Amino acid sequence: MVTVNVVVLAGTVATDPVERRMPSGDEVTELRLSVPEAGKRLLPLPVAVWHKSVGKRALVGIGKGDDVLVYGQLARRFYRSGAGARSLTEVVATGIKKLEPDPRV
Repeated sequence: MVTVNVVVLAGTVATDPVERRMPSGDEVTELRLSVPEAGKRLLPLPVAVWHKSVGKRALVGIGKGDDVLVYGQLARRFYRSGAGARSLTEVVATGIKKLEPDPRV
């Protein structure tokens, strides 16, 4: 059996990216990407961009309202909080690119 976990998304950054340093010393930038779903709804998806695998320079100039192309994999994290056990499905980016606006529009 072959297993493939590849995600390619084009969407708009819905919130300002948040940069965090983990206890291990690794740095990650988290952002929320709005992707058009079938119909007229926008699907908000969390994206984690690890600096050691993608590079911090790939995020320069990316902010709220920018159109981006994200490559990566789906990942599910489980953790405990005061409300009990929780899970989060997110895209772990292996690449991100800011899309330039179309000058014809």
